[in-house]
Amino acid sequence: MSEQKPKAPAENISTGARLADSEWHRLHPATPLLKGGIAFVAILGIIIVNLRDVVINIVIGGSPGDEYDPFVWIIEHDYAGLIILAIIGGLLLFIAGFYVSWRMHTFRITEEQVEVRSGILFRTNRRGRLDRIQGINIVRPFLARLFGAAKLEINVAGQDANVQLAYLASGAADELRREILLLASGTSPTARTADADASSVTGSGGPAEAASETAKVGGIIEQRVTELLAPELAPDAAQPDSVVQMHLGRLVGSLVLSGFTVFLVVGVILSIVTITVTREYFFLFGFLPAIIGMGSYYVSKFTRSLRYSIASTPDGVRVGFGLLSTSNETLPPGRIHAVQVGQPLLWRPAGWWEIKISRASTSSAKGAAGQANTTILPVGNLADVKKVLELVLPGLIDAEGIGLLERGLTSRGGDDGFVNSPPRARVLRWFSVRRNGFAIVPGAVLLRRGAIWRELVVVPQARMQSVAMHQGPLLRWLRLASLRLHTVAGPVIPRLGAVDADEAARFFRDVADAAVRSAGADTSHRWRSTPTARLMPSD
Repeated sequence: MSEQKPKAPAENISTGARLADSEWHRLHPATPLLKGGIAFVAILGIIIVNLRDVVINIVIGGSPGDEYDPFVWIIEHDYAGLIILAIIGGLLLFIAGFYVSWRMHTFRITEEQVEVRSGILFRTNRRGRLDRIQGINIVRPFLARLFGAAKLEINVAGQDANVQLAYLASGAADELRREILLLASGTSPTARTADADASSVTGSGGPAEAASETAKVGGIIEQRVTELLAPELAPDAAQPDSVVQMHLGRLVGSLVLSGFTVFLVVGVILSIVTITVTREYFFLFGFLPAIIGMGSYYVSKFTRSLRYSIASTPDGVRVGFGLLSTSNETLPPGRIHAVQVGQPLLWRPAGWWEIKISRASTSSAKGAAGQANTTILPVGNLADVKKVLELVLPGLIDAEGIGLLERGLTSRGGDDGFVNSPPRARVLRWFSVRRNGFAIVPGAVLLRRGAIWRELVVVPQARMQSVAMHQGPLLRWLRLASLRLHTVAGPVIPRLGAVDADEAARFFRDVADAAVRSAGADTSHRWRSTPTARLMPSD
């Protein structure tokens, strides 16, 4: 491996196209401040607060008091000068350490991988293969947005395999994501060059690009204001008619009717009963920190879900959200291994649903509403659900499949296109025997379960690793079986219990054959090199 000298910072943060040139580059110059400088300022603030009483006593000539104070002792013994010199020396060492760490933290983007080197005494080299990328997330914390910086996280298949670039210039992060996705998609070098030329004319569409012309006229302050107000999903990168908007009333209602609210109400009732029985009112003072924490929890979930949107782009699905600290992630085609549409009991009167996905990586960043990054629709109605499923599973669910999917969500069971559990399974599925079933559509498998908490799981056949059928003594006696589709580990678990044994055996054969055919015809991992083959239905 040839060692190349990193480019100067001025070249590093210009555009993403220059960053993807197989040469070593450095991060944004403000990275040391954003990663550790704020903690240092907080430490200084704590020291200043502790010195407040000492300074006041020195200025007004008051008595330091009888209690032992190390700061008073230092002043009385004339050690203040030495302490100040020590603090200045520590500050200089602190700044020098962060500067050297920044200088030693370099990265490069090649045709095959993303590579990051870091560390001063103990060197670390981290690599992520482009053909195993599961998504690229750009997070813009509020403070970083003030500096025009962003954190780019490349989600790679595998446990703790993600690669982070914190921080890059905001515009360079958007451009670099586009460049990495072009490399991962199998685009030819000629096509990438043409795309880069087109991007240089039209702009990449990120918040920083939308403000670049404004910055030339109004300066850096106006550029930052424009970045703060710019939409998370660019209109020229995502089609406006494919974006699902988060309605304010629905968002507030979903928070009020959440499981956390139920837990909170139960806790308040128990607390009132305890105080009434014991007559000990000092318990109320213990609730104050809890109330503050709960309020912070609701505010955080509310603000993180504002400006939520999900849209289709040429390189996959783009999900964006956030008011102060923003995040937007691109999920390339073929990276979603399972989708779960769920409906808590309290959401049923309003007809609200949430969507979670499983993919071959985990992200350190939080998703909308502060939930796991795998929740791509925190709350939406049935129309939103169908729209999102069409985005995340393109070409797998046709018009007939959409109708079957809608019945799988809202139907009470029976003759609705699903193979449901027989009546004898009621001993195991008291309430959901009519809704416990499966269906096979071209390119995907649908698993439906739950009558109180409704769930529908969609698994693309090309993403399945294996299928399992299980019978214990009780299931064998009832002529039933349980089914499990094996995919990557995640929040979505594709399993179904208490299915007729004969239907389960038929499902096992059909799905196993369909998965082999779909995997052989799938080309979604190189979505720009060859068109994705249309998956054929099972025999």
